[in-house]
Formats: sequence, structure tokens, C-alpha cells
Amino acid sequence: MTVLPDGRVVIAGTGIAGATAAETLRKEGFTGSVVVVGDDPSLPYRRPMVSKELLSGAAAADKALLRPADFWSGRDIDLRAGTSVRAIDVAAARVECGDGTELPYDALILATGGRPRRLDALFADGHCLRHMHDVAPLRTALERGAAGGAASLVIVGGGLVGMEVAASARALGADVTVLEAGERILERVLPEPVSAAYERLHRDRGVAVHTGVRLAGADDAAGRTRVRVTDGREWIADAVVVAVGMTPNDESAERAGLAVADGIVVDEFCATSASGVYAAGDVARFPNRILGGTERVEHWNHAQAHGAAAARSVLGAATPYEEVPWCWTTQFGRTLQISGWPGAGAEVIVHGDPGDGDFLALCLTDDRLVGALGAGRPREVRAARSLIGDGPFVPRELLRRDDVDLVEMAATPERFGARPIAESHRNAVT
Repeated sequence: MTVLPDGRVVIAGTGIAGATAAETLRKEGFTGSVVVVGDDPSLPYRRPMVSKELLSGAAAADKALLRPADFWSGRDIDLRAGTSVRAIDVAAARVECGDGTELPYDALILATGGRPRRLDALFADGHCLRHMHDVAPLRTALERGAAGGAASLVIVGGGLVGMEVAASARALGADVTVLEAGERILERVLPEPVSAAYERLHRDRGVAVHTGVRLAGADDAAGRTRVRVTDGREWIADAVVVAVGMTPNDESAERAGLAVADGIVVDEFCATSASGVYAAGDVARFPNRILGGTERVEHWNHAQAHGAAAARSVLGAATPYEEVPWCWTTQFGRTLQISGWPGAGAEVIVHGDPGDGDFLALCLTDDRLVGALGAGRPREVRAARSLIGDGPFVPRELLRRDDVDLVEMAATPERFGARPIAESHRNAVT
């Protein structure tokens, strides 16, 4: 589909996917109407800062903004923060916003993201940390608790957000306890040697980490919260943060009859099952050309690239979306970069020591590089990402060598005995 130069593109979502889609439309020369609506009351901002710099106080809220306020009006982008797309009428090519406004569209990009999973039955007053406006209430609770000494914080969930919050709260002087249902923290994103090193990092900095726990209940304890687990242990906290993942905001798409399966289903060009409607970012489920099947990716960089891809598809300049995902996390001053799908690897080769902040871990399946992560080695992680995207088999004896040069290997993989992956094998790797 190609939108005429004087057409209207409506974008649902003011996060990085929606904001990038709007910017891309203008960069690519689209002169028609661009309307961006989103329920977050803030101007578009860098969400990764929420659980790190904003919570710790290392940066003020204005430093998190993607662009100055006048950027959007200066490019004739009608940005409507604080409202949302409530209903989609595909037949009439029109959306209804939460404030009652109706907007006809020539193309619609759904970049509605997701919302934190909550445990309201246990923690009616539990904090979640996804939006900028979530930061102040948590800091207030910690500051109030600290009036009589160190504030106490229980974090339910030991994934990326949970562990980033743990590090930020320790920087504020809080006593932090992490309760993780899995057998190790960061289990979904890191291989065992690396997650073990990060657990030691947190323990060494004073975070109490408990894995394999099952929640039994929670109740009020003189204005604080008592958290109980099934083995009888309990903790009393000034605040509880629930960090157990997110749910895609795909309800309006489902009501409109679009194909939905834990996210809005799109093809490699970001197109949904409805003509003229696209989806991008956290909410979109798209084909995985490397591993086969489909996936949703909840990373900032993916949302940025996917939003741009959706905008180009709207303008008739579609190319298949083939980005290898990558992300980063910073905890206690250590930045870890992650590329590909480390969880799909059956074998892990580690160069360096994950415990000292200078290492590279390569994740393989059948001589196939499917994931890489490292600290202090950005060039190697970028090179590994290129190798993952090109899809070659790489002899594991080369990857085990202490002098392995991934940068050179990525530039000329054929020199190192790498060979392209067969299509049949690609679809078999899950």
C-alpha cells in the first residue's frame, strides 16, 4: 500500500515505535497529515531510563525526552499525548480516540506497546515501573520509608527490569530483596554462567536474592507490606515492585477483527490482516527469519527499527524486516550488551570472566551462532550480531580460540570456513 502525498497516517502509540514511525514519514518526504495519539501523558521519552537513571536520580525527567517539545510541531506532526485509540473501524478506515475524537485514516500504524503484568490480588498497592509517571510514587515510598533509616524494598521478579530496579534502589540506599520464581535471575535473557555472575554482583552490592520462591500472600503490616512465600519465609517492606513481564496492548486490534496471538500478527512488512493497518514494536508479533516461527520482541532498539520499517511500508518502500534484536542493561555501573537469541543456544563459549565486567559469551546451536553478549567488548558484540544475521555455520573450534577475531570473521566469513545456513535447518532451530 502507498499513501498519497496528501493522505493521513494515524499512529496509535507515543512510545519509541510510534515516535520513530512519525519521524520516518517526514524524513522520507511524506507531506500529508501525521497524527500520533497515545495514552501516556508525557511527550515521547527514552523508556530504558525509567528503571535506571530516572529512578536512581542520576538524570532529570527532561533529559529523558526523545525530542524537545517544539520538535513535533516544527515537523507538522500532530502529537496528542494523554489519549488513546479506543476503537478501530477497519471498514470505515476510522479510529475513535479515548477523548471521543474520531480520526479517519489512509493508513494506521498500531504501536500501542504493552502494560506491566500486575499481581493486584496480592499487591493492590504494588508498584510497576514502565512509564515515567511510575517513578515519583516509588521514590516517594522509598523516601518515606527511609525516614527511620534505610527504606526496604521487595522486588517480585528477577528479570531485566527487576534487577535494574534493584541496582537503582541500592544506589538510593534502600535495603533490597529480590524474589524470583525461576531457578536463577535473568533466566530468560542470559545463559547460566552470565546470570550467575550478575547474581554475585548484586549479592556483593547488598541485594538479597532468593530464587525458586512461590508467593503465598501479602498483607498490611502497620502501613507496610508483609510478603509471604510458601516455605514460610516472609519479608516486610516499605514498598513492593512487581516486575513480572508485560502484556501487549492488542485488545482494540482484536475487537476490530485483526489477527491477534499474544500481540498483533504482522508479516515481514509490518502489515496486519487488515488492509491499510500496520503494527510495530512491543505489540507486534512478526516472522523470525533466523529461527523460524514468529516472535514478539520487547527491546527499545527493535521498537525503533520496527517503527521505521512500518513507516516505509506505508509509503510503498517496504523491505522485509530482518533485524537481529539487541539490547543492553546497566546494573551497578556495568553495561551488558545482548544480541540475537541467547536462550536458543544449547552451548555457551565464554571468553574472559563475566564476574569482572570484561567478557564475551557466544551461544551456539549445532555450530550455529544464535546469540552473543558481552561487557566491555562492544565491537565484538556488534560483529557477532552481524554473523547471526548472515546465518552462517561457524566452526566451534574457531569460536573457542582465545584469539578469535569476530570483527574480521564478520567482514569475511568465508575465509574462516563459515557457510550459509540451509533453509531447512533454519526452520528447524527453535
